[in-house]
Amino acid sequence: MEVEYLKVHVEPELRETYIQKDAEIWTTTLSQYPGYLGKEVWISADEPSLVIMVVRWETFELWQAIPQTVLEETESRFAAAVGGEYELVESSRYQIRKFMPGC
Repeated sequence: MEVEYLKVHVEPELRETYIQKDAEIWTTTLSQYPGYLGKEVWISADEPSLVIMVVRWETFELWQAIPQTVLEETESRFAAAVGGEYELVESSRYQIRKFMPGC
């Protein structure tokens, strides 16, 4: 399993709109593609401008198979819907490893 980790700074007064529009636009779009397993959105109790998104994918290949034009169009719709300042400050890729007992 692949994990996409996204760290975003959002104007604090825009945070709830950002999260709602992300679900409506990004999650709806991504969930239509094979390999999408789900998304968690974490908000910081200490830093109101911080939003973390953890997206789970079956494989890296399925994740990367989403056409670039779809990603660009989705980001354009999302930016217009949010209507405020936000900045992607970190984007990382992780793999989940499970080890068998005794290994």
